[in-house]
Parts: sequence; C-alpha cells; structure tokens
Amino acid sequence: MAIKKVWIEEGCIADGICNDICPEVFDLDDNGEAFVKDDADLAGNEEGIKEAAEQCPVEIIRYEEE
Repeated sequence: MAIKKVWIEEGCIADGICNDICPEVFDLDDNGEAFVKDDADLAGNEEGIKEAAEQCPVEIIRYEEE
C-alpha cells in the first residue's frame, strides 16, 4: 500500500531522528521541532517514513496508506 499522507502530531521533543532517517520528507524548524516538507516525495520514501515513525521516541509521526 502506498503512503498518501504524513503528519506529525503535537509533542515533538526535537531529537531530529526523523530528519536523520529521512531528510527527503522531514525537516526541522528553528526550534528543532520536526515538520513534513511541503514538497516531500512520499511515494519515493515510504521505507524511510515508516522507519522514522518506528524510531520516533514520542511516537508522534503518523502516516496514512491508500
């Protein structure tokens, strides 16, 4: 199943692991908190998205599959 949507819920602790794992999709703001890039290639980075979600220490990365 293809990932069609990715988002980050409240509660980011700014550890940056998602950006380390999948910088094509995740970036960090000036406070170090993660966000999903507007132009992120979701289809080309599904494994990275899933890995980032699994490794997130506060479990706030969510994704929706088709």
